[in-house]
Amino acid sequence: MAVPSAELPLVKPAAANPPHAASLAQWLRAPARYVASSRWIAWLFPMLVLLLWQLGAHFEWIAPQVLPAPTVVWRTLVDLFSTGEIWGHLHVSLTRVFAGFALGLSAGFALGVAMGLSPLFKDYAYPLFKAFSQVPVLGWLPLLMLLVGIDESLKVFLIAKAALVPVVLNTYKGIQGVPTRYIEVARVLRFSRWQLLRKVVLPSAFAPIWNGVRYGFTHAWLALVVVELLASSEGIGFLIVYGRQLFQLDVVLAAVVVVGAVGFALDKIFALIEKRLTRWQRPGF
Repeated sequence: MAVPSAELPLVKPAAANPPHAASLAQWLRAPARYVASSRWIAWLFPMLVLLLWQLGAHFEWIAPQVLPAPTVVWRTLVDLFSTGEIWGHLHVSLTRVFAGFALGLSAGFALGVAMGLSPLFKDYAYPLFKAFSQVPVLGWLPLLMLLVGIDESLKVFLIAKAALVPVVLNTYKGIQGVPTRYIEVARVLRFSRWQLLRKVVLPSAFAPIWNGVRYGFTHAWLALVVVELLASSEGIGFLIVYGRQLFQLDVVLAAVVVVGAVGFALDKIFALIEKRLTRWQRPGF
C-alpha cells in the first residue's frame, strides 16, 4: 500500500560543503575593510612602545640624559634635516652602500651561476666559499686595513663581502632548483648553452635569485652602519658615534631613526621592482 506523501519523512539534502569549509571560504573572502583594519592593528605595538617611551621620559623612569623624550628626538631630527647636516652624511652612506653592493652583487652572481651550472667547479669552490662565509664582516677588518688602508676601499670591500654571501647562496640554489623537464625541452629544441642560460635557467631561477639580491642589500646596509661605527669620519654611522662621544643621545636616536627608515624604504623599493619584474609569472598576464 502506498504511503501518503504527507507522511514521508523529510530528508534535508546534504550540504555541498561542510560547515568548516564554508567558514574557511568566507574567511578567505573577507571584505577589504577587515584586511585594512588588520593593517592598522599592526601599528598598535609600535604606538604602545612610543607611548611607553614618552611616559618613561616624562616621569623620568630613566634619566633624560640617557633616554631623551620622543619629542626631543623629533626636534633634533627636524633640525638635522633643516640644516642639511643629515643629507651630507646620508649621501656619503648611500654612495658607499651602493658601491659595495654592486661589487658584491656582480661577484656573487657570477660565482653562484658558476657553481650552479658546473658540479666540478662547485666541488672545488663551495668548501672554500663556505669557510669564507663563516667569518663575519668585522673579522676581515684587520686584514683589509693592512691591505687597502682605512680609506673608502676598506668600507666598500667589507660591504661587498656582506652582500656577496646571500647572493651566491640564493643564485646557486635557484639554478639547482630549475625543473629537469625545462632542461629536457630546451635540449629537444637544440638550445645553445647561452640560450639555455638566458631563456630557461635564469627566468626559472629568478625568484630565488632576486631574494638573494634583497637579502644581499639588507646585509650590505647593516654592514655599512657597522663599518661607519668603527672606521669613518662621515656617514650615518659616524653621526651615531659622534653623538655618543658628545653624550648627545638625541642625535644618536635621530640617526638610528634615519637608518631604520632608509633601510625600510629601500627594501620596499626592491619589493616593488620584484613585483613589476614578475608580473608575467602571475595569472592574468
